[in-house]
Amino acid sequence: MERPCGEPEKILLENLEKEYYRLQFLVDSGSEHLKREMEVSIAAGEIVGLLYDAFAKQYADSNSEKALKSLNVLCVRFVFCMYAEDAGIFGHHGMFHDYLAGFGTRQLRRAVIDLFHILDTPPEERDPYLKYDNPVLAAFPYVNGGLFANEDIEIPPFTEEIKVLLLNKASKDFDWSEISPTIFGAVFESTLNPETRRSGGMHYTNIENIHKVIDPLFMDSLKAEFSSICEITVLRTRRRKLRNFQQKLVSLSFLDPACGSGNFLTETYISLRRLENDVLRELLQGQVTLGDENYSPIQVSISNFYGIEINDFAVTVAKTALWIAESQMMKGTETIVLMHLDFLPLKTNAGIVEGNALHIDWNNVVSKDKLSYIMGNPPFVGHQWRSKTQSEDLKIAFHDLKKHGKLDYVCGWYNKAADFMQGNNIGAAFVSTNSIIQGESVGILWQFLFKNKNVEIQFAYRTFVWENEANNQAAVHCVIIGFSCYQTQKEKLLYDGERLNIVEHINGYLLSAPDVFIQSRGKQLTAGLPKISKGSQPTDGGYLILSAEEKDEMLLKYPETKKMIKQYVGSYELINNKLRYCLWLKGIAPKEYRNIPIIMERLTKVAECRKNSATDSVKKMLIHQCYLRKFVNLQHLILHYQKFLPKKEIYSHWLFICGCYWK
Repeated sequence: MERPCGEPEKILLENLEKEYYRLQFLVDSGSEHLKREMEVSIAAGEIVGLLYDAFAKQYADSNSEKALKSLNVLCVRFVFCMYAEDAGIFGHHGMFHDYLAGFGTRQLRRAVIDLFHILDTPPEERDPYLKYDNPVLAAFPYVNGGLFANEDIEIPPFTEEIKVLLLNKASKDFDWSEISPTIFGAVFESTLNPETRRSGGMHYTNIENIHKVIDPLFMDSLKAEFSSICEITVLRTRRRKLRNFQQKLVSLSFLDPACGSGNFLTETYISLRRLENDVLRELLQGQVTLGDENYSPIQVSISNFYGIEINDFAVTVAKTALWIAESQMMKGTETIVLMHLDFLPLKTNAGIVEGNALHIDWNNVVSKDKLSYIMGNPPFVGHQWRSKTQSEDLKIAFHDLKKHGKLDYVCGWYNKAADFMQGNNIGAAFVSTNSIIQGESVGILWQFLFKNKNVEIQFAYRTFVWENEANNQAAVHCVIIGFSCYQTQKEKLLYDGERLNIVEHINGYLLSAPDVFIQSRGKQLTAGLPKISKGSQPTDGGYLILSAEEKDEMLLKYPETKKMIKQYVGSYELINNKLRYCLWLKGIAPKEYRNIPIIMERLTKVAECRKNSATDSVKKMLIHQCYLRKFVNLQHLILHYQKFLPKKEIYSHWLFICGCYWK
């Protein structure tokens, strides 16, 4: 195998069983290594799910906030311990397993509490006689980093089922050292997230798609610079350039302001460390590194990686994923520098904070003068589906743009990033729904960013299907947009499918064309032409829509509903080739479905959805159908809806309702 500078990479025979995939290049060009990591990481996620379910049954109140948080922390700690024993971080292989195996089922809870306490206690603060009382426990190293700091978590009693599951399936029979921290962090989070657990899928971002963001943003240029240094023939000059290049890697810092489980940060760290390892190989040329005991050839640190995440559990997962990545990359460095490097106690910590990224000052997370790049995959929520809280978030993010109501939620991150980037050569790139480069969004968002924030698009991927490997996940049509405010480059990169176009300018529609902004109109351009209608937008929260299975179930129980169900074809169904149906009650007298529980439950939820909407027109739609909620008189109606509409308007709706009802 060839290294970046032409030297062969060695595979030891003793490691051939685990690293056979590195020889796959002889028979195919695919990444068998990545495939193997993906398989192991998903299998690890399934094991975590089993542990989670088994422990959840043991809590006195498994639905309490403390129990849920404690259960999440417990699973994170077990994963770290099982990874540490397999990766040799704790000491000998199987150390965690052997410690727990020495206790009966009833004693395991106490044993785990004692272990967590020891892992969080520095050697100098431990009981000096512990090595005599319990030498197995005393042998565990100090971890640091805060992972085991909270001793207030609730740990339930163990069962024989949990003991067997933890000691055999999760520990003895599985090698955690092979997981991909990039993939596993997201799989781990989704496994323990109630919403994704209910959907039956593990959610994680395809590593190939992460590289669509980070490669054109910075990795491609770094790799090109390293390759050019390797071509220098004068040894002294090449070595000096390599040292300077390593310091350049050290100086880079990264922020993901919607980091989730940290997969963008983790994959970026791994990519930089691989590059640093290549630098060390070229510098050392197989020679032994000599230095004092505090010397470390590794300079790239997770301390330069920052994130903002609103979910407290995801913050913990992201930090843990980065620690695992740090451990794995350190093993690779040891084979290059031919010296042992101590991973524990943890000396570095990623700057990932819990908070609402659209509210907090990013400068309190990382100084803009220190930051190099902003990247990530912020949440997509269309304006009609936003919660009241999310609408308020956008008001804060677009403090200087009043007309932002039609924009997708993700646009808040663009404006917030543009504000943060003013006066600095920071580069940024976000994954976004392709709605932000279509229709009204371009005239609202991009015209504002181009003219008011000096934003310039440096590279972009035009619409493509974003793969996140979730089961039964609908195709999400996305774009990737890399931009800056004061960092310009003559050649812009425009990716369209597999084709790369070098262009001079990229506009808000992601076209190689001048900036044109088509504004929305309320009237026709040409007199006499019909108005464009919205059609049959349900605005129902999804409760009027039926899957094929739900349709069949309804017809089986209530055959009379056949005339109330029609095939439903919208953009989702057309794009994803999905067969769905809807309740179509136009022209159907209420008395025909009032005694059908399935329909009435759905209509009640539609009413609730419209009631909670931040859009006035949606609330008015609710008034038209309020007889379904059995308002017995006008006064009852006024009392319920006076905070939404004036009495005069409610009265007109009451007359309309009475007319519809008595018909």
